[in-house]
Amino acid sequence: MFEADDLQLFKQKAFQWANTFDTLCYLDSNNFTDPYGKFDTLIAVGAKAQVKANAGNAFDQLNHFKAQNPGFITGFFGYDLKNEVEVLSSGNYDGLTFPDLYFFAPEIVITIKDNTIEINGDVTAFDTIAAIKLCNYTTKPRVELKARFDKQEYISTVEQIKTHINRGDIYVTNFCHEFYAEGTSIDPQTVFTQLNSLSPTPFSSFFKWEGNYIMCASPERFLAKRGNKLISQPIKGTARRDSDKLVDQTIIEELRNHPKELQENVMIVDLVRNDLTLSAKRGTVKTEELFGIQTFKQVHQMVSTVVCELRDNVTAIDAIKNTFPMGSMTGAPKISAMRLMEKFERSKRGVYSGAIGYFTPDGDFDFNVVIRTLLYNSTNKYLSFQVGSAITYHADAAKEYEECLLKAKAILNVLGVDKL
Repeated sequence: MFEADDLQLFKQKAFQWANTFDTLCYLDSNNFTDPYGKFDTLIAVGAKAQVKANAGNAFDQLNHFKAQNPGFITGFFGYDLKNEVEVLSSGNYDGLTFPDLYFFAPEIVITIKDNTIEINGDVTAFDTIAAIKLCNYTTKPRVELKARFDKQEYISTVEQIKTHINRGDIYVTNFCHEFYAEGTSIDPQTVFTQLNSLSPTPFSSFFKWEGNYIMCASPERFLAKRGNKLISQPIKGTARRDSDKLVDQTIIEELRNHPKELQENVMIVDLVRNDLTLSAKRGTVKTEELFGIQTFKQVHQMVSTVVCELRDNVTAIDAIKNTFPMGSMTGAPKISAMRLMEKFERSKRGVYSGAIGYFTPDGDFDFNVVIRTLLYNSTNKYLSFQVGSAITYHADAAKEYEECLLKAKAILNVLGVDKL
């Protein structure tokens, strides 16, 4: 058992040690209370085996890979696996060229739970980590960001999307847009350390493979499996924080009672419930919590929890496929919303709107939603992040744009960008 300060120091050293490996998955709950959390922190390094695939038969390839590697495997699902799940396509610009799916079987796995550290794969790793002298992660990169949409283009596009809502093509959608930098160099380890400090969230992650990086400050769980129980916790509804406690509490109450936020949350909850029926035992899908409020360092969020019991004949990967992509990043009806956003968006989403997580040896899994995330290809020096918000009949386009910037606040801070 470790004292909290000692454990935090170990985590910092372990992250620095992990970055000496070519392949790394670092998942950190940042000490958030989570009744469904299996680990407080998971660190997986070194690839004994790996699978990389694009939409077509990617889920089948992962099923085969998982059967061959029954221990821990960690990795990500890209949003554009939608093209395998449904009859859809992705034709927008892609500056990152990440695969749609990547998983690896790690050589070493470190887990932390309730102040207890377990190491699988190399018993000497603990002493190696303990001896590390921490680096100073204070420098900020010089990044010149560009946008796929300026503010007026964004507002105009939202108004066009609302015409589709008004005529009943869709009810709600998640419209996303990209900010990017070309020919830029960053230190991903420093950027993530600063991002995780500014915006500590329960599903933070750092992923590294083949010179590609994912630096994620996600507050949202996509899907988890605990025994025969599936858990999804979609987020819809965002409000700013305030330094004045009384004002901050007022903001929470306004979020809790805001018609537009309640509308978009309940529509996505209904979508998630419908998705889970594809994997659930009959009559077991239920909403454990509706319109819950979770408070983070940067924002308040409205979070609902939907659960079910998994049918015996549905595999873990099939359960993920049956709910992918997550409803909070698509809209409803799901296929129509995805098809429409492919038309209006100007960038391929890729890993953004996808999921990062792990499968355990005992058959459980946990995956986040890749939002509030920087993506970096160090080979072509392309840096990208996307932001999105839910567009409904009641959406105010200018306010939705401001909400996007609020969600990006911590990323902009880390990149040294004062305003866009």
